[in-house]
Amino acid sequence: MICYNDVFNQIISPENLFLAWDAFKGDKQKKQDVLRFEWNLEQHIFNLHRDLKNKTYKHGPYTGFYIQDPKQRHIHKASVRDRVLHHAVSSVINPIFESTFIPTSFSCRIGYGTHKGVKALEKILRKIQKNGTNSCFILKCDIQKFFNTVDHAILLSILGKRIKDNNAIWLLKEIIESFSSSYSTPPKRKGLPIGNLTSQLFANIYMNEFDQFIKHEMKVKYYVRYTDDFAIVSSSRQYLEKLIPCITYFLDYELELKLHPKKIVIRKLRQGIDFLGYIIFPKHRLIRSKTKRRMFTKMRHRIEEYKFKKISKLTLEQSLWSYLGVLSHATAHALSDELKNQFWFWLSE
Repeated sequence: MICYNDVFNQIISPENLFLAWDAFKGDKQKKQDVLRFEWNLEQHIFNLHRDLKNKTYKHGPYTGFYIQDPKQRHIHKASVRDRVLHHAVSSVINPIFESTFIPTSFSCRIGYGTHKGVKALEKILRKIQKNGTNSCFILKCDIQKFFNTVDHAILLSILGKRIKDNNAIWLLKEIIESFSSSYSTPPKRKGLPIGNLTSQLFANIYMNEFDQFIKHEMKVKYYVRYTDDFAIVSSSRQYLEKLIPCITYFLDYELELKLHPKKIVIRKLRQGIDFLGYIIFPKHRLIRSKTKRRMFTKMRHRIEEYKFKKISKLTLEQSLWSYLGVLSHATAHALSDELKNQFWFWLSE
């Protein structure tokens, strides 16, 4: 195993902090807190560098709010200063662990994503079913309250296997322990805030332990994961059934995570597999019914925003093309036409 010793200085260098600012600001340049930070950018960056170098840095509090995506999620937003640091940390930490991730882990990685995850699963399914001549079963699971139940001590222990820099571990601990969920119980602190860039990276690092167990200890050949949502494919239902206790034990005793009891499902491919927003069948792919309803509801809402001059026509049209892009990855020509027709009808009301 390769270990890394000079991580802290790379993270806190002014050059890396300025690059992190550039990566962070993106489409946020009109937001008031971002504008205030940019007004005295150099001073803010050098103050952050000084506090990190002196180890007087303290992560600030979060602002909480809820979104529907599609279920209600509690988002925790850090200050601009802290979010810039999250980018600086991720730019250095991610390359350390990226090489250890398996090829079928698709969440929050450059060049991966949901569509590639679905395509990878479809490729596996075609290989197993052999043009419909072979049985094909899928074990589909996800983890209950994943982000809320990530254990801080376990996460820091995993990070410490490769990062042998005490100052870097101090900083990572400061970020990780800046948040704790209602699942924390003294002395155990748990939870990663949905909204931090670092949370996505930490989630991949945490679940990589499970990936390695599945691939190298359990010798599972056909496995795909996206964050806490994963699927295992086999021609044998009995094989998949035997995996469940092993998976449950590892998650519980090694990572202190639990499978969602209502989302442990074994299905035949011909019944349709619900994965990453699509229903996969042997020869085609459909959009979830809930996704369809949400898409039409959000499009109607965007048109109302446009009519009240809350968004521009360009933004409105970008929303339409975004949804049409999602539909283009499924057998949904008629649904695309329906969405376009409803768009112009609602716009003309």
